[in-house]
Amino acid sequence: MDIKVLRYFLALTREESISAAADYLHLTQPTLSRQLIELEEELGCTLFVRGRRRITLTEEGIHLRQRAEQILELVHKTESEFHHLDKSLHGDIYIGCGETDALRPVVGVIKMMQKDYPRIRFHIFSGNANDVTERLDKGLLDFGVLIDPARVDKYDSICLPQKDRWGVLMRKDNALAERDFIQPQDLWGLPLIMSRQKYVSNSIASWIKKDYDQLNVVATYNLIFNAALLVEQNVGYALCLDKLINTSGNSVFCFRPLHPLLEVDVNIVWKRFQLFSKVSMLFLQRLKEVFSI
Repeated sequence: MDIKVLRYFLALTREESISAAADYLHLTQPTLSRQLIELEEELGCTLFVRGRRRITLTEEGIHLRQRAEQILELVHKTESEFHHLDKSLHGDIYIGCGETDALRPVVGVIKMMQKDYPRIRFHIFSGNANDVTERLDKGLLDFGVLIDPARVDKYDSICLPQKDRWGVLMRKDNALAERDFIQPQDLWGLPLIMSRQKYVSNSIASWIKKDYDQLNVVATYNLIFNAALLVEQNVGYALCLDKLINTSGNSVFCFRPLHPLLEVDVNIVWKRFQLFSKVSMLFLQRLKEVFSI
C-alpha cells in the first residue's frame, strides 16, 4: 500500500468530490480516479459510494480513513525523528494524558526542558486511558500519563508523587453541597454521570457498595468538561477527580471529596524496550532525575 495513495484517499474523504480533491492535490481527475480504483482493487472492497454531488464512505472506507490517519501520523513522527537524528537538541516529544492535576510536576519538567532546549516541541494528546494506551501501543505517542486503576504493568513507568482523589462535582445550590464530604449512601438513587471506562466505573461502584447496574447512571463521559455542562444543567452528579473544573469565585460548581477517601496513583508510562529519539531519551532522563528514579 503506497503512502502517497493514502494521502490521496484522505484528500478525497475531506473534499468529498473527485474534482475538488484533484484540484487540491494538483492531479488530473482521471489520474486520481485510477489511483483510488486501484486502491479498492488492492484491498478487495468498495471504499466509496459515488453519488451525484458528493462521495461518501462505506463502512470499509470509514475504517481505512481511521487507519490511514494513524499511519500518516506515524510516518510524520518517524520522518521528524530521522530528520533531527543528528540534532540532539531539536525534535518532537509526544505525550498522551488523562485528565489529572497530578500532571503538574510533569509540566514542570517540560518547562525546564523548554528553557534549556527551546527548539524541542511537545505535543500533548488528551484522552482517557483507553485512548492513550491505544496510541502508545501503536507508536503514536512516546509517553502516556495514566490514572489508576488503568493497567500499567505491561509498561515501564514512574509513579508521580501527587495522588488524585475522587469526589462529586455538583452545583453550589445543591443540598449536598452543604456537606464536607460525600458518603456512599448519599448517592444511592441519585442521577449519576460516570466515566465511560468500565474499570473506572466498576471501581466507583465498588466504593458506593452497589453493583454498577443498580446505580442510576444517566450519562457517561470520557472528558470531564462536557460532563460539567450536564452538571450545570442539573442533569446529574458527576463522579470525577478533583481540581479539573474551576469551583472558585462565581463558578456554579463545587467539588466534595468521597469519604471514605478514594485516592489513586498517577503514572507516566512508556513501552518496554522503546527505541526513543534523542530528545525523548533526554526527557526520560530528566523525569528520572526529578522523581529520583
